[in-house]
Amino acid sequence: MDTTLEVSIGQVVKSKAGRDKDRVFIVIGIVDHQYVLIADGDLRKADKPKKKKVRHLAKYNIISEEVKQQIKNKGKISNLLLRRELEKLGLS
Repeated sequence: MDTTLEVSIGQVVKSKAGRDKDRVFIVIGIVDHQYVLIADGDLRKADKPKKKKVRHLAKYNIISEEVKQQIKNKGKISNLLLRRELEKLGLS
């Protein structure tokens, strides 16, 4: 069973289902044991993230430490930073 124990804030994920299928996002929040909040700064902005089931996400072994630290320190993230992190990884 897929749970949020398998993902962490700042982790890069790819949608496997829904209208956003095959798009790459960053986890910016954890709702409960089944759902996370994802955003990419483009289609899904940080102020209105997508609530998505973990089972519908393919997890990359990449965690953006910059995103993780900013969420931890400030509690929120900018769309520009999300886009830059995905571009830096060559995934946008």
